[in-house]
Amino acid sequence: MNSSNCSSWEPPVAERVLFTYLVGLLALGLLLNGLALWVLCWRLPRWTETRIYMANLAIADLCLLCALPFFLYFQKGTSKDTPLCQLSQAVYLLNRYMSISLVMAIAVDRYVAVRYPLCARGLRSPSRAVAVCAALWAVVLGSLVFRWFLDVQDGGFCFVVRSGRNTYTGVFSLLGFYLPLAVLVFCSLQVVTALAQRPEANPGQADASRKASRMVLANLAVFVVCFLPLHVVLTVRVALGLQTCAIKMAIQITSRLSDANCCLDAICYYFMAKEFQEASVSTTSPRAKARKSKDTLTVTLT
Repeated sequence: MNSSNCSSWEPPVAERVLFTYLVGLLALGLLLNGLALWVLCWRLPRWTETRIYMANLAIADLCLLCALPFFLYFQKGTSKDTPLCQLSQAVYLLNRYMSISLVMAIAVDRYVAVRYPLCARGLRSPSRAVAVCAALWAVVLGSLVFRWFLDVQDGGFCFVVRSGRNTYTGVFSLLGFYLPLAVLVFCSLQVVTALAQRPEANPGQADASRKASRMVLANLAVFVVCFLPLHVVLTVRVALGLQTCAIKMAIQITSRLSDANCCLDAICYYFMAKEFQEASVSTTSPRAKARKSKDTLTVTLT
């Protein structure tokens, strides 16, 4: 975003607040996702469907975080649409929409496992999870390359230079969010409903179902809070063709809110999982092993 015509809208303290926020986000996000990736790749006994999706999600979040220092640099520096700036913007957008797509894939995987447990044995497998992740990377990357080509023709593709005049730019962002949002809401509500309707064989199973339902709803809430404000602003911008300073500032603020998803993903998808907690410690107590069967449902959903 070229802020030369909107500098009067930005209070003097805004730049320092933005810098402090992004530095804190970068440090916390690298720590949480780095630890999550370490556990997922080296501490768990076997590769499951959920583990594959979460490892890809951690990689996407780490890559997005690595693009944030370049955002800070180009936000303060020149407005030239340099190859490095274009590459940084591409990495940033690729991993934002990959994160969204992978959250959707995890929700669909949960839905199939809970609503159709018998069919899930044939539909779910580590190899198919790898194929789904590869397909998502290919689709998002292909869409981004097409957007890059159109944006370069239309005035620039960079953190600083973002004209927003071509329609595909808005379509890319909106389809990349609203379709996954619809799938995520549907799958999450179906999973929560299915868990609530399950017969409670014992108190331990009932407790596991309640924990799993809360986790599914927490994942949905984090997704909506982080990504919905940005895409509502983008929807208004595309629908009304607005290029005002207020709209540009709203995009700036809501984009930084969406960046917080990188840290919240790690908390919601990794550290709330019993499997992850047990793998994070070097030894497992006999009591924890005894509880493992009770927590099978929670582990499956995470």
